[in-house]
Amino acid sequence: MEFTTLKLDSDGPVARLTLNRPDARNAFDDKMIAEIRSAAEATGKIDTVRALLITGAGSAFSAGADIDWMRRMGQATFTENHSDALLLAYMLDALAHSPKVTIARVNGPAIGGGTGLVAACDVVVAVSEAVFSFSEVKIGLVPACIAPYVIRRVGEGRARELFVTGRRITAEEALRYGLVDHVAPADGFDAKVEEVLGSIIASGPHAVAAAKKLTRDVVAQGRKEYIEYTARLIANLRTSEEGREGLAAFLDKRKPKWAD
Repeated sequence: MEFTTLKLDSDGPVARLTLNRPDARNAFDDKMIAEIRSAAEATGKIDTVRALLITGAGSAFSAGADIDWMRRMGQATFTENHSDALLLAYMLDALAHSPKVTIARVNGPAIGGGTGLVAACDVVVAVSEAVFSFSEVKIGLVPACIAPYVIRRVGEGRARELFVTGRRITAEEALRYGLVDHVAPADGFDAKVEEVLGSIIASGPHAVAAAKKLTRDVVAQGRKEYIEYTARLIANLRTSEEGREGLAAFLDKRKPKWAD
């Protein structure tokens, strides 16, 4: 696929997606949002891809909304703004529902929608110098489309405080709040990212995809639903080719075939 705001490289089981507007600190506009969604949907259909790694070119992960884009939307009608906002909502949904593990490699500041993109990913690794902010209230807006993903990560109470203050937080604070999963200094940053990727690739491909779906589905189900759903899921995996190979490899004290 060809993009104007992104770079997408295939590295064996890892697809590496780079937000590629460094002069604009990788700020979002409607074009970038549409391209991220396309990349997420396309990589989700490639059997050999196990993980989608997302990072930013230059010194920032993403500065949030592009100024020119915000200016255009400020002059647009409600209908135009609604259609535009749906682009962001569906892009985040495509990442959250991708069968591949999505990993945010946060190489610098992630502000506004940039932090929302982080929250929509399955695993977040941040460099220690990174900062985060939901700064929308500073300009009379709210972090609406990203809210479901942020609240799932940090909880209602913490999300409320971060949303109403719009304050900046450090990578270490983001780690304590659950927005970030791992923090590493610059000289160990890529090693930590590769360690996370290695853990995913060493696991069963279908099991990893099922584990991602499991965490999403269980919270949306009632008591009777999740009892049946979880029992059926583990029974299916135990009797699958991958599950039987994984158990046999464990008992034989060898690597499973997918890890060779």
